[in-house]
Amino acid sequence: MTATIAELAAGYRDGSRSPVEATEECLTAIASLDGRVGAWQAVYADEARVAAEAAEVALTLAAGEPVGPFWGVPFALKDIVDVEGRVTTAGSAEWSSRVSPATGTVARRLLEAGGVLLGKTKTVEFAMGGWGTNQHMGTPWNPWDPAVLRTPGGSSSGSGAAVAAGMAPCAVGTDTGGSVRLPAALCGIVGLKTTEGLLPIDGIVPLSHTLDTPGPLARTVLDAALMFDAMLGTPAAEVERDWLAGGGRYGAMRAALEGGLGGRRIGCLSDAERAGVDAAQLAAYDAALGVLAGLGAEVVAFDPPTSFEEMKNTRFVIVTAESYHYYGEMMENPASKVDERVRARVLPGAAISASEYIAAMVQRRTDLAEFAEAFEGFDAMVTPTTPMLPLPVDEADETNTPALFTRAGNFLALCSTTVPTGVSPAGPGGRLPTSIQFMCRGGDETLSLSLAAAYEAARGPMPTPPLWAGG
Repeated sequence: MTATIAELAAGYRDGSRSPVEATEECLTAIASLDGRVGAWQAVYADEARVAAEAAEVALTLAAGEPVGPFWGVPFALKDIVDVEGRVTTAGSAEWSSRVSPATGTVARRLLEAGGVLLGKTKTVEFAMGGWGTNQHMGTPWNPWDPAVLRTPGGSSSGSGAAVAAGMAPCAVGTDTGGSVRLPAALCGIVGLKTTEGLLPIDGIVPLSHTLDTPGPLARTVLDAALMFDAMLGTPAAEVERDWLAGGGRYGAMRAALEGGLGGRRIGCLSDAERAGVDAAQLAAYDAALGVLAGLGAEVVAFDPPTSFEEMKNTRFVIVTAESYHYYGEMMENPASKVDERVRARVLPGAAISASEYIAAMVQRRTDLAEFAEAFEGFDAMVTPTTPMLPLPVDEADETNTPALFTRAGNFLALCSTTVPTGVSPAGPGGRLPTSIQFMCRGGDETLSLSLAAAYEAARGPMPTPPLWAGG
């Protein structure tokens, strides 16, 4: 599937494309490539064809009336999102036959917007991990290195790999500490971490109900915005009008594209926070900051009141206590067929007392207030999305995480758009994707998307990975 959401929507309007053809392209790509990539947990080929045919008939009956840019667009759901009557494993072999009792609101909205569900994509078990690995259900292959299994990023590993490889134009992920942005970064695509509480999380298997947020993964910033509006349940006619006429968030994005970023003040990493970032990632980051400055933004070093490294401590208590609440019984049972690395992450929750948990929640409120005060005068904080490039899976330290910079977005209740900065110089693994994220205040998705869109346009076209369905 080489077309983007925006290209499909435009093609449906002028008759040069059809939902049936687009869906068949995706299903053909999955059949030919997923044996290599392993991004999909389940593919609903027959049902997708029926839905595509219905979408095509509806387009004909609409006779030019707006149906919305997501109508007839094939998409994937991370296998942590419920669809009534379908199995949702949440990446757990223990749940291999768990049938969803109802469809989650986000999934329902995408279907109501006319989306064609292709199937479910793989995930780290219960979304508890940033590298994208899964001992029992399989680790998707990062499409950027055909020879070596590299970390696809987690926990939305299958969603990232499926979109990056061209098997679907977009996919739903969830983000508790970076689980949309990490696979977006390591697979070279765009991901939007939405504001806490903005999108409903019913029908999404929880990891940490305090910090869980669903969000889109797509190949362009515009596509991420279009899918985000469908996830919000924004009326289709309103989205189509704003997109085509340049109103609402699309007007703001267009203004940033055409007028640059003059007057915007962007915080970048201080010297202390740059320590430990991979050289190739750091070079790409500095080049991206230069691009932003060239667009007119004022780029100034920003030191958060609590360092990125220190933020993990309070967040650890919240996530670990809440994950243990949901899965502690399963993880305590030595006979449970669970990913042992996930078991090791969840079990410490047993030792967290109610007092410690409440103290962490109170501390978070203090940290939020202190950050808000320090962030006055800034429009965004821009960091590398990950400190490293995609690692060979056997070199990834499963006791650590690539989420050094992303988890701050969840802990501080921010929104954030991850966008590729390009690819690294050729090395042993070939050219691998590099990435930055635009973290903005909660509720400022339009600003985050606008900054990312302006950068994306100035960056120029992003190459496709070697494992690419259109290649």
